[in-house]
Amino acid sequence: MRHAWRGGIIACAALCGMASGQPRSAILPEQATQVSEHVHAIIGFPNIAIVVGTKATLVVDTGLGPRNGAIITRVAQKLAKGPVLYLATTHFHPEHAGGEGGFPPHTILVRNRVQQEEMRADGQIMLERFRGRSDEWRQLLDGVNPREPDVLFDREAKLDLGGVTATLTWFTGGHTRGDMMTFVEPDKTLISGDIVESKLVPTMLEGTSSVKGWLAILDEVEKLQPRFVVPDHGDLGDGSLVGKEKAFISDVRDAALALKKQGVSVDDAGKRVTETIKTKYSDWPNLANVPNVVRGVYAEY
Repeated sequence: MRHAWRGGIIACAALCGMASGQPRSAILPEQATQVSEHVHAIIGFPNIAIVVGTKATLVVDTGLGPRNGAIITRVAQKLAKGPVLYLATTHFHPEHAGGEGGFPPHTILVRNRVQQEEMRADGQIMLERFRGRSDEWRQLLDGVNPREPDVLFDREAKLDLGGVTATLTWFTGGHTRGDMMTFVEPDKTLISGDIVESKLVPTMLEGTSSVKGWLAILDEVEKLQPRFVVPDHGDLGDGSLVGKEKAFISDVRDAALALKKQGVSVDDAGKRVTETIKTKYSDWPNLANVPNVVRGVYAEY
């Protein structure tokens, strides 16, 4: 597990836009962008989705610590049309689940069982790792102690928000073991966690992530034919992001497998695949993460 946490911090550094070893501010803006008829997004670290129905509102992810949770709550309350507030988390990492304490006491916390098992097993370890990244992050996460969910589901939970339905699904593990996908109807909007992002190399953590699982999730969400995608990190996009993510991982997998068959070491393969992939994906900013995907391929295939 020690290797997995080291990989997690490296991955976080890449996603957070670190400069001189320090991550950028994690304070979310108190404003939202409308994505589709019922879905809004706060753009920041990470992106937060807010789904508004006539009876209830669903927030997906919490931001880093209760201060961000309170910011999200204020935005959600301005958008809300009904009294009920649901909160769900895409996975157990602190920027996605560590701000629950900033939400009102009546908030209904919904989580899948596998994700909750990860939270119980490794949540405190990850919190400590994140607290060590900067003074701001330490202050934001001071005293955070995640509570048990009010609703625990195995595979799927459907939330009728009034005129709009949010389907929360656990397919399998990809980025983490408990990744949750949310699909909003009738908007056909996918809230994709770290699984579908725009031109960001997948963050594969040794010991916890799965290349095969990631592709399996993409196969499932592709069937939904989403019109809009709200990723956890990076730019919002349309349904084409799913196919682009799948193509990238498949290209890295195929290039890595060819080298593995030739007996090339995993470290050399990581370097060679990174160079090869640069030509086709030159506008992807975090290609330094490609060797992590290659390690996953070598381990799983």
